[in-house]
Amino acid sequence: MISLAPLLTLRNVEFRHLLIGRFFLVIAFRMMATLLGWWVYQLTHDPFSIGLIGLSEVIPAVSCALFAGHIIDMNEKKKLLLLTNYAYVFFLSLLLIPAFLSHKLDFTNHQITYFIYGVIFFSGICRAFLAPLVPSMIPTIVSRKTLPNAITLNQATFLTASVSGHALGGFLIAWIGIPWTLVVILSSLMTGSLFFWTLNRHYSDYKGEEKPNVWKSMHEGISYIYKTKEVFGAILLDMFAVLFGGAVAMIPVFATDILKVGSEGFGILNAASDIGSMCIIITLSFIQLKRNQGKILLAVVVGFGLCIIGFGLSRLYWLSFGLLMLSGMLDGISVVIRGTIVQLKTPDHIRGRVLSVNTIFVTSSNELGQFESGVAAKFLGVVRSVIFGGCMTILIAGLVGTFAPKLRKMEY
Repeated sequence: MISLAPLLTLRNVEFRHLLIGRFFLVIAFRMMATLLGWWVYQLTHDPFSIGLIGLSEVIPAVSCALFAGHIIDMNEKKKLLLLTNYAYVFFLSLLLIPAFLSHKLDFTNHQITYFIYGVIFFSGICRAFLAPLVPSMIPTIVSRKTLPNAITLNQATFLTASVSGHALGGFLIAWIGIPWTLVVILSSLMTGSLFFWTLNRHYSDYKGEEKPNVWKSMHEGISYIYKTKEVFGAILLDMFAVLFGGAVAMIPVFATDILKVGSEGFGILNAASDIGSMCIIITLSFIQLKRNQGKILLAVVVGFGLCIIGFGLSRLYWLSFGLLMLSGMLDGISVVIRGTIVQLKTPDHIRGRVLSVNTIFVTSSNELGQFESGVAAKFLGVVRSVIFGGCMTILIAGLVGTFAPKLRKMEY
């Protein structure tokens, strides 16, 4: 039965502004990821160098994530969101130097590449705060009754922006070049911040008599996740599936050397999985999953792994596009189920810390997966590395299904 409840949730003006701001934030993230993968590969022509992009970001993201969760839970969220957004803008703006002035300053390709890695490292600290901040604000803006609908709309917004960012990034690189694409990215971040300014202040949800110290606070978040097996299982499943199923990281290589479709084809391929995710999440916004969510979660992860294997074997552009799109549809179902489990099972006062730990396992696994793909490509070759990743994803789904029966039987 089709439900219009998600659309009614958008009557909440503050929630609507939060989603619009996040749309511009995520579209900038995805354009940036597209630009960096293309830029670095054109500078080095080495798949391993793409993997180092992920490593440069995952080190600060993982190192700072638990501390970020403590800061989010103990402080006013709107101010923190604006500060980290503008800090991110500052670090990315440093890339304008090699983008516009590399010839005048006589930079070598290796110098530009190392400079990019350095900027990514410091911007990764900002990402450690930005990734859990917006989701942690949603339950304080909407009612618990409408929270599942709000989570689905948040994921639909994320994936719509991802699709737009990946595709637009590829087209902009072809049309206006890397330097001006970077200007568009910075403009998107600044536009998003305008909507964040309209939000109300959201203060600490901590309910204790006094705020705990940092180490006790971080331990509280980790302990809660470990004790809540449904949350722990969902996070582990996503972490390893993304870690080993990160075929998207090698798309610059497939577009350039295997499928030979150039920057425009690269942008479309980069967007394929997000197009699939967006379509399925919009569908799930109106036709919700009612039963057997745990079993469905495990099944779609297996299907995702099979699509990755097929992509690695394909030599036809539209077949590769179709397999990536199907993988995105399956991943979209997984995203909705996992996101709902984590949000519904987490109390407000500990939400920032739980979502930050979730960032370590999930968001950072994208970057770590990018590094894993680069390393695997170096030793196995690009095609075999993608096939290996798909096989490992299927294996992980089987192991989690076997050793996490609460997740397998989960319904909400």
